[in-house]
Amino acid sequence: MLHVIEFHLDPRSGVATYLQIVQQVKEALRLGTIDVGDQLPTVREVVADLAINPNTVAKAYRDLEREGLVVARQGRGTFVASTLAPASLRHHDELRATLELWLESAATAGLDEESIRALISATLRESLARRVA
Repeated sequence: MLHVIEFHLDPRSGVATYLQIVQQVKEALRLGTIDVGDQLPTVREVVADLAINPNTVAKAYRDLEREGLVVARQGRGTFVASTLAPASLRHHDELRATLELWLESAATAGLDEESIRALISATLRESLARRVA
């Protein structure tokens, strides 16, 4: 079965494994890469792919279900029940292209991944603070 989301873990992130799964589902929902009706990988598939405890995957899926984002259907799997994609989704391709150019410039300037993340985080926080003020 083809799934539209493939989980990956970053052991250096300091974020609990189940939360990384929750965050990746929410990110995919925001970006429109998964949509209502799509099936998430089964617990067994995720365990086989990532070599993690099945309870970890089950906990992530339960959290998503509690938030109303997915629904578990006994014997059939877990399916997306709600979306987080904004109405502005049609602009994502253009914005992504601009961001990729910026990321290339940052790498050319010698910034490593952590420095790029820090710069983006700080800039986002400051920009949001200015909009609120």
